Amino acid sequence: MAAKENNKTITVKQVGSSQRRHFDQRQTLVGLGLNKIGRVKDLPDTPATRGMLHKVQHLVQVVEK
Repeated sequence: MAAKENNKTITVKQVGSSQRRHFDQRQTLVGLGLNKIGRVKDLPDTPATRGMLHKVQHLVQVVEK
């Protein structure tokens, strides 16, 4: 059976610095492609991505389209 296509995306902007944060939070930002303040990324809306965003929710902001 073919996998169901999920074309939903979330636009995320980094608003907080990764300095003075735990190493795993910094690595999560790098994994999301957000390692500098002001960067904006369109990310797939998957449970894994939402978990990563939850981990650094104090450093990112979901941008409304």
